[in-house]
Amino acid sequence: MNTRRLLSSGGAAASLISATILVLATGCNSGGSGGPGNNITPSAAGRVMPDKEGNVATGDTIKIGLIASLTGELQPWGEDSKRGVELAVEEFNKAGGLDGKPVQLLVEDSASKPESGKSATQKLIGEDQVVAVLGEVSSGITIQAADVCQETGVPLVAVGATRVDLTQKGAAVFRACFTDNFQGAAMAKFAYEDLGLRNVAVLTDKKQPYSVGLSDVFKKAFESFGGKIATEEFYEQGNIDFKAQLTNIKSVSPDGLFCSGYFNEVGPIARQRESIGLNVPMIGGDGWDSTQLIASGGTGILGGYFLNHYHNSDQRQEVQDFVTKFQAKYKQPPATAMGALGYDAALIVLDALKRAESLNSRALMNAIQSTKGLKGVSGDLSIGEDGNAQKPAHVLKVEKDGFTHHKQIPFFVFKE
Repeated sequence: MNTRRLLSSGGAAASLISATILVLATGCNSGGSGGPGNNITPSAAGRVMPDKEGNVATGDTIKIGLIASLTGELQPWGEDSKRGVELAVEEFNKAGGLDGKPVQLLVEDSASKPESGKSATQKLIGEDQVVAVLGEVSSGITIQAADVCQETGVPLVAVGATRVDLTQKGAAVFRACFTDNFQGAAMAKFAYEDLGLRNVAVLTDKKQPYSVGLSDVFKKAFESFGGKIATEEFYEQGNIDFKAQLTNIKSVSPDGLFCSGYFNEVGPIARQRESIGLNVPMIGGDGWDSTQLIASGGTGILGGYFLNHYHNSDQRQEVQDFVTKFQAKYKQPPATAMGALGYDAALIVLDALKRAESLNSRALMNAIQSTKGLKGVSGDLSIGEDGNAQKPAHVLKVEKDGFTHHKQIPFFVFKE
């Protein structure tokens, strides 16, 4: 068994600390990435700098691009992320932009497909000459965009892509969300400590890198806490019949079921779980975040728990102000956490614009890397040396009328 250790701010997890093998990330490198002549970042993360310099802002506006799933099965997330980004850019421009120069947001539809996300990113960078790209929500789509951005030297700030190795592509790649290393370990901790589960089955979408990665972290973390993985079954995105997998799971008598996939399949899985009498708690990650989950899951999904980046009911002033402004502009509150994450991803870039030494992609990349203590909607945002946002997470419970906030889990680092 591969063991992993948890470094936390306190509580029951403190007994798992192993200071000899783990150091908690302390924030950003105050010097940024050190200028265009470097081959690698001057940080422990060792992220490779792009060979190319990216784009330069010219003319009367500063162009920033967004790729989002405005069509296809991920459309609920894509639409919310677009609205969040638009709101942040609108506020920035109303406040005077950058010394009077407004930001022009250019949006491309990734159509919920990796290949479309790649071509959309290429268009934004090559044809539209944006100095930065925002998006995507899906890890599978974002990893394609990350390749393009690292190759061209244009910074990318992912909205909701949690795949662990995303920012390892190089120093041009960042994210506004937490990673699967954190959320997988956080849900394992919650399952073991709060729900008292000891023998959990795992159901993984083998077609989605997000699901595969999240399941991997959950399994290793849960075992490191003292739990056992009863079995793991697999399906593929687009499947509608899961009874064979669920029957196999039921035969090993687990006390919980971790579903790492997206809401599209998790809802039907929940209904079919209930229909065969697999009466165990269901838990999952941020891929559950859509009100469609309740409609498709019926009573089978009620009482389930999942980890998320944000919740509209959070009483922090930043959250309540955001919800009020979002409601006023779009006549409805954010339907998913991707509204807040889109806003925060844009906020990271817009804040970096104010601090960048010049209006080009390389200077903007350095400024993004030095982000620390930025007041975001989803929490205070700092960019670690690895390009990842360091922020807390929230456990939500699925109720008949929606999701309710259950508890917050502080940020920690989890490594083998």
